[in-house]
Amino acid sequence: MSDFYKTLKGVSQGIYKEKMSKFIAIAQPAASADEAKALIKQISNKYHDARHCCWAYMIGTGRNEYLSSDNGEPSGTAGKPILGQINSFGLTNVVIAVVRYFGGIKLGTSGLIVAYREAARAAIEAGEILECHEQATLSFTFPYLAMNDVMKLVKSGDLKVLDQQFDNVCSMTIETDADRLTALRDRLLAIDGVTEK
Repeated sequence: MSDFYKTLKGVSQGIYKEKMSKFIAIAQPAASADEAKALIKQISNKYHDARHCCWAYMIGTGRNEYLSSDNGEPSGTAGKPILGQINSFGLTNVVIAVVRYFGGIKLGTSGLIVAYREAARAAIEAGEILECHEQATLSFTFPYLAMNDVMKLVKSGDLKVLDQQFDNVCSMTIETDADRLTALRDRLLAIDGVTEK
């Protein structure tokens, strides 16, 4: 499994029109399945007058948590083509919802597949794809006397402090690139009094 993954920087939109039907695709980053579902609900509510709101999401650096929905369209004609575009671009931690305003002319199975696929592709291409480094967190405690050594190490690396409490016994949670975690943990635990939570 790679320590790098690709996702979208922010929200992007694509539009595809076919035989008077309009397909509006909204693509955006999502850190979890719950976040993806909440975003789908927001889009569905915003476009409540649309005939369908079909969607797909892919979560996790291993790209193994995903789900799609045809939302009333014939089975396999909407969710799968949207998910297919997420896969084609190698994205994860992303959700794409495509709302359809029906124009009165049926598109047929192949027409629907093309429409949902192209709308999703347009949304992805309108966005900015980021290559991100998988992150990992480490929580630890240390005596106040070890503060200088701990802070020197924390400030010397490319680390993000997520939480810190300073008292007689101090605690800290940091985030770093996943592939650097083991070496960082070893260096921290070598400081007198540091223990992992």
